[in-house]
Amino acid sequence: MAAQELPVSAPTSAARPAGARPSGTGQAVTDELRPARFEDAAELLVLQRACWTSDAILNDTFEIPALYEGLDVVRASLDRWETWVLRRGSRLIGAVRGHLHGTDWEIGRLMVAPDLQGHGLGRMLLLHIERQAPASARRLWLITGKRSESNLRFYARAGYRVLPDEDDSLPHVPHTVRLVKTPD
Repeated sequence: MAAQELPVSAPTSAARPAGARPSGTGQAVTDELRPARFEDAAELLVLQRACWTSDAILNDTFEIPALYEGLDVVRASLDRWETWVLRRGSRLIGAVRGHLHGTDWEIGRLMVAPDLQGHGLGRMLLLHIERQAPASARRLWLITGKRSESNLRFYARAGYRVLPDEDDSLPHVPHTVRLVKTPD
């Protein structure tokens, strides 16, 4: 698949992270959404760690999972999952992946760089991976942390509902919430 050029306005100085340099007066920043490549694996690990750390701080848990995946595992997952990365210039700023389980489209690892969260990038990535679901997918699902209130609100606004604990149609993972959506 060809990479998609996504025009995104440059952040205003108020929204720009501390220490970031402006991209130039009046210049637009172009984001590129494309399938992940083998050479993206290290940056995917860094982005994952940054997102987990940010979630732990925001959710006041300060429980950061051990980084259990190595480059070989991430690279191997690129063959099993349809993984898309979002780049701004040379920087990896987001990623999302999907995988078909029978007639279920599992959405996993929706990540946006912590300094760019709240700018609509997560919603754009979620919509993109939902559109990648094969026509045979009857249900979309994902898992998020129980204490990730901002994630739960985000997914609820996107049309996902929490699957009750007694429902065994999806795997149970400790300290998580399972969410489902029926595609339109």
